Amino acid sequence: MMPTTPPVDGTPGPRKAATTFVLITILLDVLALGISIPILPKLVETMLGGDTARAAILFGVFGTAFALMQFLFQPVLGALSDRYGRRPVILFSNLGLGLDYILMALAPTVWWLFVGRVIAGIAASSFSTATAYITDVTPPEKRAEAFGLIGVAFGVGFVIGPAVGGLLGTIDPRLPLWVAAGFSLANAAYGYFVLPESLAKENRSAFRWKMANPIGSLKLLRGHPELLGLSGAMFLYHLSHTVFPSIFVLHAGYRFGWGEGMVGLGLAGFAVCSAVVQGALIRPAVKHFGERKMLLFGMVAGTVGFLVLGLAETSFLFWLGMPILALWSFIGPAVQGIMSRHVSASEQGQLQGANGAIAAFAGLLGPSIFTQLFAMAIAYAGMRYAGAPYLLAGAFLMAAGALAWWVMRANGTGEKA
Repeated sequence: MMPTTPPVDGTPGPRKAATTFVLITILLDVLALGISIPILPKLVETMLGGDTARAAILFGVFGTAFALMQFLFQPVLGALSDRYGRRPVILFSNLGLGLDYILMALAPTVWWLFVGRVIAGIAASSFSTATAYITDVTPPEKRAEAFGLIGVAFGVGFVIGPAVGGLLGTIDPRLPLWVAAGFSLANAAYGYFVLPESLAKENRSAFRWKMANPIGSLKLLRGHPELLGLSGAMFLYHLSHTVFPSIFVLHAGYRFGWGEGMVGLGLAGFAVCSAVVQGALIRPAVKHFGERKMLLFGMVAGTVGFLVLGLAETSFLFWLGMPILALWSFIGPAVQGIMSRHVSASEQGQLQGANGAIAAFAGLLGPSIFTQLFAMAIAYAGMRYAGAPYLLAGAFLMAAGALAWWVMRANGTGEKA
């Protein structure tokens, strides 16, 4: 029987402790996901007898299945958390991820691995619930800062996780999966005894299937013109974001001759820059400029950063563009802080579930768009236009900034508190 813990009260101490735990939960979950990244493609290739081409195609299917599960189940888990509370959804998701990593570690065939990726996509959809938890325990004027800390947790996890996974994979290709399982199960066990509930019973809402799906969850956004417009801007932001996992490795190797070591250093450097922005700069930016100006600045800086990356003809210029682009890390916390003010406490899970579904849908579309453009650019125009995907990502981000500006101007949204 799950221990009954009282909801977090309004005093700073319990709020800070609960926020710290959820940030640790997110960090450990991302670590577990990151640890598996370097070894899954090789594991699939080994199971297919060393057929690299077939492994690449099948691993692409794995990625699509994971993103599809995120798209379908982010709203479901968000709505469940609005009905039953954040705590049980977070704990059962951690437990599910832990058991799933064990399944993948023991998988005898590639299709067992595929089932594992499907389950992982479902269980990892709890990230939207963790975000709703942070919303529950954080005053509106401090939410952008708290959402920035979530970004730091993601960044740290994705820097450390793949490095640890690659190191462990040299010992045994399945060892990282066992370690990932240990992280997730330890997280579930710790939270079982420590994590308090954040959503009071009087703030809970009935679970309705018509709202707990990607299409139904958009009804919440349609009910508020500001939310609908900002969600459109967030879709374009997430779409531009997919350019990195889609073509970074291929572009850096083709354009600048970067090997695995330099690629890893580049990704780590960008993650560090983003973590500095989210961990150290968001709080003073919100305090002095407000969420609206912070959002628009992030859009402009991100567009300039993509322009530099897309036009860079040397590694030095490409490196120079990454810290500029990292300033787009202002965008997510600012827009989430603004959007969270437009729904009640009983709808925060639905809102974060809808936002998660939007991000997952962008994750479904983006890789094909950017990889196809990269292939066409180098096939027909050669090295000179290899950066075309970054220019397209910049165009998406510019459109996102224009839409966000229009929505906030029309509705007076996001002014400094």
